[in-house]
Amino acid sequence: MTQTDRSTLAAGQKLAHRVLAYNGATHSENKIHEDSVAKQFGFRGGLVPGVTDYAYMTRPALDAFGVHWMERGTMSARFLKPIYHGEMVDVVGTATADGSLELAAMNEQGELCAPGSAALPRDVASPPDVADFPERPTPAADARPPADEESLAAGTVLGTAYADFTPEVAERFLSEVEDDHPVYRGPEAIAHPGYLIRFANDVLHRSVLMGPWIHVESETQHHGLVRYGDALSTRGKVLEVFERKGHRFVVLDVLTVANGDRPVQRVRHTAIYQLRPPE
Repeated sequence: MTQTDRSTLAAGQKLAHRVLAYNGATHSENKIHEDSVAKQFGFRGGLVPGVTDYAYMTRPALDAFGVHWMERGTMSARFLKPIYHGEMVDVVGTATADGSLELAAMNEQGELCAPGSAALPRDVASPPDVADFPERPTPAADARPPADEESLAAGTVLGTAYADFTPEVAERFLSEVEDDHPVYRGPEAIAHPGYLIRFANDVLHRSVLMGPWIHVESETQHHGLVRYGDALSTRGKVLEVFERKGHRFVVLDVLTVANGDRPVQRVRHTAIYQLRPPE
């Protein structure tokens, strides 16, 4: 088991974060976030995006480990059940004997929607070589190939997503996820990990054309902080595709780079790119 820097929490101690779920993707191209389409697939309504659920789950990790966690910490989250707009979500982090944090996001009924974990490794992970993640232009929206085993073959380099981190961008995101932690505001503000992980979705849907699709898991290694003025590029490549219970999955290896040469976050990102047909 990886050694970790212990937080000030004793084993079994809990940190809680409560937030009113917000679906900010109702008008996105991915119609799984729109009520009428989601209901066709057996859901109660449009799904709150997995990257938003992930953002909610980062708060106990930050509270437990501090800013160092966003410099070199890890986090994983699996999205088992949907969270819906307007639900009260409770995220609980439970300290473990080895110094890590078990995470659980639960809906109003007390059902576990997303388990996860976070840790602050004592040994700093070596950052990946940026050269192993080449930039590639994204195709025009109407020129994207359909998502399938060919367009998402293992080793395929996906289109690069670009963004500049500014106070306006930060405030818009923080308002959406209702995170009031002071490290995210002010002259020395740091980018929220949930904001960064959104670009893992972008490199996928900007590269291939998909119908309704679902983000199901992310495993993240942080390598550095993002501050105002940083120019971000998020690069990705396909690790594998597979089928399970009629759903078709894709696993991505995604790296976000600041200012062209500084890795800040690497994610193993899994999505259902093609849902089984509704019954």
